[in-house]
Amino acid sequence: MTAMLTAYVLVWPVLVLGILITIARGFAKDVKEARKEGRQVI
Repeated sequence: MTAMLTAYVLVWPVLVLGILITIARGFAKDVKEARKEGRQVI
């Protein structure tokens, strides 16, 4: 029971990291395209 609870708790940081990486990649892509087109991101 303790091992399952520990695994459950440790999965959340991995999921959050994956989502953060996905968002950061999308933002970096948008910044790259904006610079290429000569416009600001914000």
